[in-house]
Amino acid sequence: MNKKLFYKRLTAMILGGLLTVSAGSVSAANTVQLNLNDAVQMALENNRSIKTALANVDVAKWNLSKYRRQTGVTLSLSSAANHANDTLAVQHGYDNTYFTNSASASIPLYNFSLRSGIESAGYALNAADVTLENTKQSIRYQATADYYNILNYKNLIKVQEDAVRAYQEHLDNVNAQYRVGTVAKSDVLSSQVNLANAQQALTTAQNNYDIAIATLNNVIGLPTDTALEIDEELKHPAYNLNLNDCTNYALNNRADGAAAYYAVKQAEAGINTAKAGWYPTVTASANKAIDGKSAFRADHSNTWVFGATATWNIFDNGVTTANVNNAEASLVKAQEALKTQDETIQLDVRTALLNLQAAEKNISTTETAVTQAEEDLKIAHVRYSAGVGTNLDVMDATEKMTLARTNYNTALYKYNVSKAALDKAMGIPVDIDVAKYKASQMEGNRLKKVRDDAKVTANPVLELTPEAKKASKEETKAMRQAEREVRNAADANKQAAAEKKTVTEKKTAVVSEPTKNTEQPASTAAVASEMAK
Repeated sequence: MNKKLFYKRLTAMILGGLLTVSAGSVSAANTVQLNLNDAVQMALENNRSIKTALANVDVAKWNLSKYRRQTGVTLSLSSAANHANDTLAVQHGYDNTYFTNSASASIPLYNFSLRSGIESAGYALNAADVTLENTKQSIRYQATADYYNILNYKNLIKVQEDAVRAYQEHLDNVNAQYRVGTVAKSDVLSSQVNLANAQQALTTAQNNYDIAIATLNNVIGLPTDTALEIDEELKHPAYNLNLNDCTNYALNNRADGAAAYYAVKQAEAGINTAKAGWYPTVTASANKAIDGKSAFRADHSNTWVFGATATWNIFDNGVTTANVNNAEASLVKAQEALKTQDETIQLDVRTALLNLQAAEKNISTTETAVTQAEEDLKIAHVRYSAGVGTNLDVMDATEKMTLARTNYNTALYKYNVSKAALDKAMGIPVDIDVAKYKASQMEGNRLKKVRDDAKVTANPVLELTPEAKKASKEETKAMRQAEREVRNAADANKQAAAEKKTVTEKKTAVVSEPTKNTEQPASTAAVASEMAK
């Protein structure tokens, strides 16, 4: 199975929740077993910075296509229905209502601005290609460094666990001696304090490990709560590199250096674009027009014309000169940026190589220190058990052993990270060899040939895939649907609120209406008769 397809399917399974591990809870985190190559490949497949760089390549490609399309033939059609007064109708067979139709075609014969625009857009596409490669190299380094960071904290957890175990065993020994009255209470208390400090350091190391896992998950495109099972250990591979060779390779192969070079070429093309104001433009065109009483009829007129048109701005009050001076200043700016980038490349290589050499020396030194610290701790334990050593001697020896082991693992971690940083500083390729890319492009080859000459993998992803474009359209469609649903819900809420308000107003009106007196007033005779009773 294709490895890239495997990583895509693996990520899809993770995101779909198919690789679920039960750990006695209702919802357990996904667990994935990874090695360094897996992590790097998944990062290259899923990282969003790479997807953004791919989109930038497509933007540059279609921008170049836009300029190239302008050098070809353009066709246009027009049709109109007209109603005119008698004076104008004379020109159209005395028909007040008439129809006109025309077709025209044109092609630029000479357009200096268009030619330089094509040149500039081509360099922009070259810059997008090498910037994509630079992004991939950066993500490869980031995934590698984050992977090594996990291994580092994994080792530090083991160091702190050993420290906690050592402090606990010593505390047990101190308590035993305290119960028989051979040591003071202060030894127990100081041992308890050191144990608590070691436990706190262990908690910190475990937390840093969890953060390192989440960080790598974020880089390789997995949910941050995914549990990673990593069985590798930090190693100490030998290297045979010198500064001059590394620097020369980097100056020829760094992708960001190539991007700065193509920025200079774009600036050079920009000068030509500015100079276009001093040159004429020549366009060939042909036109056919018909005029009739009915649509698409030529009973009034049927004409055609073809020719060439030249336009030349003889005097523009110095605008073109100002544009040229502006473009020349931009070229100087791009040239200085290229020189700065070359100096940065040299500094990056030197820094990475020096860090690598220092880490290698520290590995040897700290390895010896670990052996010595372990021996010193054994002696301190024996002396304390024999009653000739102090509790402080044991605590100090334990602390030194923990520090020596920590320093050894840190040196091993820095060595591996520095080696990855040196690869990044030198521009070790991911998908394309930048030096071959530049050489092929300078030979005047078309883009496809340039990419084929430079690729170092069988099927490099250098543009947005059809799947990515389809996913983008589906995402846009889903967002619009969600927006419509929100608007519909808001309208429904407003309508419900209006109906509720209407009902409330009606009820209020009924309650506030005065009660009518239905009793008829008694007559005077009736009142007198009632009083006589």
